[in-house]
This record gives sequence, C-alpha cells and structure tokens, in this order.
Amino acid sequence: MKRNVFFVFFVLVVASNVFAQNWDINTLHTINSWDNKFVRNYNKFISRSEPYVVIGVPVTMALVGWAKKDKELLKDAVYVGTSVAGAFVVTYGMKYLIDRERPYDRFPDRVHPYSYESSPSFPSSHTSTAFALATSLCIKYPKWYVIAPSAVWACSVGMSRMNEGVHYPSDVLTGAAIGVGCAVVNVYVNRYLNKWLFGE
Repeated sequence: MKRNVFFVFFVLVVASNVFAQNWDINTLHTINSWDNKFVRNYNKFISRSEPYVVIGVPVTMALVGWAKKDKELLKDAVYVGTSVAGAFVVTYGMKYLIDRERPYDRFPDRVHPYSYESSPSFPSSHTSTAFALATSLCIKYPKWYVIAPSAVWACSVGMSRMNEGVHYPSDVLTGAAIGVGCAVVNVYVNRYLNKWLFGE
C-alpha cells in the first residue's frame, strides 16, 4: 500500500513539473511571437523605461519634498524608494541562488530574444521593482488616477519582458509577487525607519 501511494505521489510530482514547464514555455512562445510593429516598439519602450521610472519616481518625490520642506512627501519617498530597493535585493538574491537559465538559451528553437541579459532568469527583477513601485504608490495614494496607470505600467513591464524573450511567465509572476510583498511588508518596516529618520 505504501509503495502504491509513493508511486502515485511520484507520478503526480513528475507530471505537474512537466505540465508546469510546458505551460511556461508554451505561454512564453505565444507572447514572444506577438510581432507587429506597434507591439514590438511598445514593449521595447516599456521594458527600457523600468530602471528610469523606478529610480526617478522616488528620487523626484524626495527632491520635491526637500525643496518644499514637506515632511510627509519625504516619508512617502523613503517608503517608495525602500520598497523598490527591497524588491531589487530579494530578486537578485534569488536569481543567483536559483540560477535559472534564460529561455532563449534553454529553448533557442522556440524563443527569439530581442535583448540579452547577463543575469539568471528567475525571478524577473524588472517586474519585481515595477510592482514594488506600483504597489507602494497605490498604498500611499489610493486614488484611481494613481492605481490605474501604475497597474497598467507594471503589468506592461511584465508582458514586455516575455515579449522580448528574456523571461518565462513564472519568472514574471514570481517577480510581481515579490514586488507586491515587499511593498506591503515595507509598510511595517517604515514605521521603524521613520522613527530613526524623522524622530517619529
């Protein structure tokens, strides 16, 4: 009986891994194949915008807060910036711990890369920092005109990384989860950080 249970469990684990891998590469192949001029240019622009936006937004908030002596805006800038930084650190730690091969290296016959990356594939750092930024902005400014563009931009970053052929869907989904998680956890971390920085 125990042997039968073990065998069924083993078959289920193997089957789920095969299915998950097939789903990952099949979905990536489909998204990577979207190849009209608008889609390609949009995804290229969005993908390239990520580092400038995730650094530029909290830095701009901090500069405006400092210039206007707006303590609340400075605190928000610290929260947003540390959410992005946290997501970046967690993601890169996982990248080199797991060391997953890029999809264009693993499946050169199925994935056409439109850019090349030197770091491992899992998880997507572009996606994690984009979602950390979007989530932290939505938490601090829960208005539709902040939530809607932030969500569209962050989701577009994730899609663009797959369209460019540099990430699997599982890389992107995990990156998104890390970004959201870091922004939520950072709400509590920043309570202590604010005491240290602002004496509150």
